[in-house]
Amino acid sequence: MAEEKQVTKENKVNGEVRKSDLGHKDGKALAQKPESSVVAKEKAEVAKTGEKAIVAKNTVGKSVYGEKKFAKKRKKNFERDKPQDEFEQKIVDLARVTRVMAGGKRMRFRACVAIGNKKGKVAIGLAKGADVTLAVSKAVANAKKEIIDVSIINETIPHEIYQKTGAAKILFKPARKGKGVIAGGAVRIILELAGVTNITSKILGTNNKVSIAKCTIEALSSLKKVEKREPKKKPVENKEVPKNIPTKTPAVKKTS
Repeated sequence: MAEEKQVTKENKVNGEVRKSDLGHKDGKALAQKPESSVVAKEKAEVAKTGEKAIVAKNTVGKSVYGEKKFAKKRKKNFERDKPQDEFEQKIVDLARVTRVMAGGKRMRFRACVAIGNKKGKVAIGLAKGADVTLAVSKAVANAKKEIIDVSIINETIPHEIYQKTGAAKILFKPARKGKGVIAGGAVRIILELAGVTNITSKILGTNNKVSIAKCTIEALSSLKKVEKREPKKKPVENKEVPKNIPTKTPAVKKTS
């Protein structure tokens, strides 16, 4: 009996026993028809052509010459659109510093950079980094946050000033036109970046460049600001002749 029930759920096609759709009510078999060989070949060809097109598209986009050309164009556009920096920068001091830790020594670089536009704005920045370029870029970024305005009159400072910061002592005196910058080291770098072309200075107390640079910035920031007076304008006199004045006619003498 068990074998007869199994036969009713199966159908014989061309002498072979195949399983029928068990969900069909009549128990009739809905056998899947095999695809013809022509249709299968067409599908295979379409798949191959599609793959070739995708591969060709990727190869064109990732070619070496195409990437180089695109990189050059992108770099050119970036430099064109990049805002020009008005500040010049100079390295005042560069040193290798070492910190002793539990696992050993940790070496880094410390950079002291001065920036200025030679029009009265100057600043210094101090930063550390794993390499020199990183330390310099960080120092420049710090300096841009602490820019000061220097009071300049006739290419020199308005008055004499003495400043003491830590162990550094600096004396600045104004100089006549054509004297030049009488200074050295860090002081000369900062004064040139600030735009002071005639000045006399003297450094006392220490030779540490960072201390001298800090003392110079404090001295320049404490200068008194002088306001420029505009010349008074002379009143303009009206010399025009009014148009409505009647003209005098010469009197005619009567003859008797």
